[in-house]
Amino acid sequence: MFAALLVSLAVQAASATVPPSPSDPIEADWRTIPDDELLVMTLSGNRTVVIRLATPYAPEHVANVRRLALAHWWDGTSVYRVQDNWVTQWGDETEKKPLPMGIAARPAAEYDIAAGFRAAQRMTVSDAYSGVSGITADGWAVAGSKPGVGPVADASPGWLAHCYGTVGVARDASPDTGTGSELFMPIGGSARRLDRNYTIVGRVIEGASLLSGLPRSDAPMGMYATAAERLPITSVRLASDMPAAGRPRYQYRAADNPRFAALIATRENPKPPTIGLGGADVCDVPIATRRAP
Repeated sequence: MFAALLVSLAVQAASATVPPSPSDPIEADWRTIPDDELLVMTLSGNRTVVIRLATPYAPEHVANVRRLALAHWWDGTSVYRVQDNWVTQWGDETEKKPLPMGIAARPAAEYDIAAGFRAAQRMTVSDAYSGVSGITADGWAVAGSKPGVGPVADASPGWLAHCYGTVGVARDASPDTGTGSELFMPIGGSARRLDRNYTIVGRVIEGASLLSGLPRSDAPMGMYATAAERLPITSVRLASDMPAAGRPRYQYRAADNPRFAALIATRENPKPPTIGLGGADVCDVPIATRRAP
């Protein structure tokens, strides 16, 4: 007992003397996510998935998503597709459920960011899917067509990157056929080839494992073959549409500071004995969120 106490005290003393890392955020780095940019999806068994909506980057599609949530359209639908190393998809598996009034039936294909490539921090090395990539000040992984001049922005096309946890709009063959009623989340590392081909409307900030950990389907395209395999969706609500006392509140870690730059540097050049390659994929950068204290 005494020996265990000494060990515990020694561990506490050691942890107390560890200096903060240059990549650790400070309190000022945490910014509030507005209530109307939080989508709360409740799955059967009272399991919760929270999605941060990408309002500035896909405004037409996000407007549709908000209208669908306010109409409670997703209530009683399901997670009906889980394709290994690809995506988990949800909505109306029949694709016949009428959409509520006010939904734009054919919103523009919001693949590119209207303002062009904007990043508070850039990755050192480009990748196979872009000429430049980085993290926006408000915490989104972005890519661009070519390296620009200057550390922050240029006029070249830019788009959100399909990383694990992002939420995309499923569609038919035509680029303008996705309303936002059918959504998917990449659960594998190969989704970057969807960049500039599918609209991203958000990112799962809590509960991603509930979607990525589901049984895979061996049916074509990963569609569940029977109703028993599908995971029922109890409700989907905007946090702003929930009672104030019960709303979840979140903050994101801003990237427009030297601490986030240091975080990227640790990913691109890890300390030995880990071997680094002098660069990293933008999807390897942890984009943190937290419950508001």
